[in-house]
Amino acid sequence: MPPILPWPDIGHLAKWSVSSYKFGFGAECLRDGDPDTFWHSDGPQPHFITVEFPRKVAIQKISIYLSWPQDDSYTPSTLAIRAGTGPSDLQDVRVATLEKPDGWITFDVSSEPDEDGNSFKPVHAYVLQVIVVQNHMSGKDTHIRGLRVLGPQEEDATDGDPFPWKSPDFKMYERLR
Repeated sequence: MPPILPWPDIGHLAKWSVSSYKFGFGAECLRDGDPDTFWHSDGPQPHFITVEFPRKVAIQKISIYLSWPQDDSYTPSTLAIRAGTGPSDLQDVRVATLEKPDGWITFDVSSEPDEDGNSFKPVHAYVLQVIVVQNHMSGKDTHIRGLRVLGPQEEDATDGDPFPWKSPDFKMYERLR
């Protein structure tokens, strides 16, 4: 079961794809909430997960479920996070190094501090890509048992706003391009 976190899961708004997979172990296993299922890559490295949103969204954190005791050399040890407006202009925004992970790991997508210096700014993007740069023990294929894309925490809109609409339908038209 994924952890209960204060950041909203925005992954359901997106189209998910993976670089390769073994039959029955595709992208759907990343979001099913079952730690006994997993995405199993099948092909040359690097392996990657691409999450494409229909509009620009604010992405604050990623929560990923990995199990080194179960997956051994299939467990990622280095992840690169890229974001952009499309698959052709992705920029590296974060690199995470993991030492024998077991369970849900949640980390900021950005490494750029916010104005307060207490946390990190969200990344605004249409496309997010998680790249498995390296596995433990130089493994070739990878297992990822769960992945959540998290938006920023919602602020209280009761600060004098006469119309505190927060539904995705209203937020979609919040800004003009």
